Amino acid sequence: GQTDLKSPQDIQVDVVNTNFTLRWNYTGDDTNVTFSAEYRFEDFETNETEWKELPGCQNVTHRECEFSSAITEYYDTHQVRIRAERREEISPWSSTFEMIPYFTARIGPPGIELQSINGVIKIKVSPPEANQVRKMWIAALRFKYNLVIWENSSNAEFRSQSIFPTDIIDDLAPDTTYCLKVQATLPLDLQEGLFSPIHCVKTTRKAVTDLLCATNVRVFALNMKFHLHWKNQYKQHVNYNVQYLIGYLKKLHDDYSVKWLNVLGCENITDTQCNFSSIITTTTGFYYLRVQAMNEYNKSCLSNEVKVDPLVTNEIGPPGVKVDISDVLLHIQISPPGRSENEDMTDHYDLSYRILYWKNSSNNEEEIKMKEIKQTIGTVSDLTPSTLYCVKVQAFSEAYNKTSDYSKEECIKTPGDKILPLIILATFVTALIAVLLVATPLVFVLYQAYNKIKYVFFPSCQPPLNIEGFGGQLFSSPYLPTTEEPTEICSIIETIITEEVKQIDFKDYKHSKQSSRDSGNYSNDDDTSGSKVSEETLEKEIV
Repeated sequence: GQTDLKSPQDIQVDVVNTNFTLRWNYTGDDTNVTFSAEYRFEDFETNETEWKELPGCQNVTHRECEFSSAITEYYDTHQVRIRAERREEISPWSSTFEMIPYFTARIGPPGIELQSINGVIKIKVSPPEANQVRKMWIAALRFKYNLVIWENSSNAEFRSQSIFPTDIIDDLAPDTTYCLKVQATLPLDLQEGLFSPIHCVKTTRKAVTDLLCATNVRVFALNMKFHLHWKNQYKQHVNYNVQYLIGYLKKLHDDYSVKWLNVLGCENITDTQCNFSSIITTTTGFYYLRVQAMNEYNKSCLSNEVKVDPLVTNEIGPPGVKVDISDVLLHIQISPPGRSENEDMTDHYDLSYRILYWKNSSNNEEEIKMKEIKQTIGTVSDLTPSTLYCVKVQAFSEAYNKTSDYSKEECIKTPGDKILPLIILATFVTALIAVLLVATPLVFVLYQAYNKIKYVFFPSCQPPLNIEGFGGQLFSSPYLPTTEEPTEICSIIETIITEEVKQIDFKDYKHSKQSSRDSGNYSNDDDTSGSKVSEETLEKEIV
C-alpha cells in the first residue's frame, strides 16, 4: 500500500584502503525510522546478479554504516541501494550507487616513527595497510612519500619534500620543535592518499664535527666518467673507504644500513678522490655514495651521503669537429662527445648540435651566425671567396637541459673567386679565335703572292741550252714580257725541200726535242706548247 516514508537521498560510498562506509541523507520524518541496504555485483563464475542484504547495513538508525566485510572483489562493478523502514512501512528504494572499489578507494595514511638525534630527525614510514590482512594496494614498493614539515610556531613556514621509507631530515634548527605529516601517493595511478596524523618532535644540538670525517663530498662526471672528491681536515694519517648503495634499496621498508658496499679500487686509500665509474652499470637507476674515514686507532667516521643519478649528474663534453670546403659549401663533420673514449653520449642522450661560424677577419664587427642541427654532418652556404671561416660546435640535450662546452675552433679558407679568371680565359680564347680568323686568310694571300713572285722572278727551272741558242733569245721566264721586234709578214710557200735537208734538219730538231724531254724540265702542258712553238719556228727558219 501507500506509505509516507521517503527514500534516502545523496547515496555515497567512502572507500579508504579496504574500509567501506555507506553514507546518505534523509529529509523525511525520521522518528522510529531505520535503514537497510542491499548490494549486488556481477559474479563471472556464477553469473549471479541478484540483490543481497548488505552486511553491516541492516536496520541501522544512523546515516552511515560500515560494510567492509562484504566487499572482496575490488575490480568488479558493485551496486548499492538503501530504503527507509518504520515497523510495517517501507519506502521505495533509493537511486542505485555504482562503483568499482579500486578506482573509488583512497589511499590511507601511512604510519610514522620519529627519532631526534644529533641535530637531525630520523623518520621511518610504514606503508598504508601495513598491518592489514586484506589489502587494496598490493605493490607497497610503488608508494612514494611526501613530507610536510614546519616549526611549531605562529609564523611557521611549511616545507615539502620527498622522502624514502627510512630517511633523515636535516637542515634543522637545534632545540626547536618541528611538526610533520606524511602522505603516500601512487604517481603512476595519479592517486594521492590521506596525510598521516601530525607528529611533533624537538631537535637536539648537533655534536661538534669530527675532524676525521671527510667533508665537502661531491661528484664530478664527464662523458660517463664518474669521480668522487672530498676534503680532509684531519692533520694526521687517515685512510678512506668509498662506499655505495644501490638506490632502490632505499625504497624498501627494510633496514639498508648493512647493505653498503665498498667501491673496487677505492678501498683503504689515502687520496681524496676516487673513480667509481665501475659501479655505474645502468643509467636507469641511481646510487648513493659516502666516504668512511679511518685513523691509525681504527676510529671511523662516515661522511654525508651524495646521490648520483647517472644521466642527471653526468655532464656532456665538447664534440669533435672537422671542417672541409668545396666550391660553394663549408662542410662540418661532428664527432659526438665521448666517442673518442669509447663512451658515445648519443647512446644515452638525444643530442642536437649548435654550430657557430664567422669570418675570421680584422673587422671585429663580423657577425657570428648560428645553426642548429640533429645530424652529425652540417653544411654552410653563401660563402665569400678567399675568406677565412672559423667554426665551433656545442652539443646539447633538451630532455635533460644539458649543454656541453664549445669545441675548439676550426678554421679554413675558402678558394678564390673563379669568375675573373674565367672571364680572362674567355677573353683570351675569343681574341685568339679572332686573330686566327683574320690571320689565316691574310697568311694564305701572302703565301700565294710570295709563290707567284718567286715563280716569276726566281724560277726554279731554266730552258735547255740548245733552245737558248736559237735566235740568240734568253727564255728565262715564259711570263716575262719581251720587247717587240720588227717582224716580217711572211706567207707560207709550199716548197719541195729535198729529203736530205729535211732529214738533217729534223734529226737535229728531234735530237734537241728528245734532250728536252729527257731533262724533265718541261713536263707540263705549257712547256709542251712552248716546245711546239719552237718546232714551228725552227721549221720556218729552215724554210
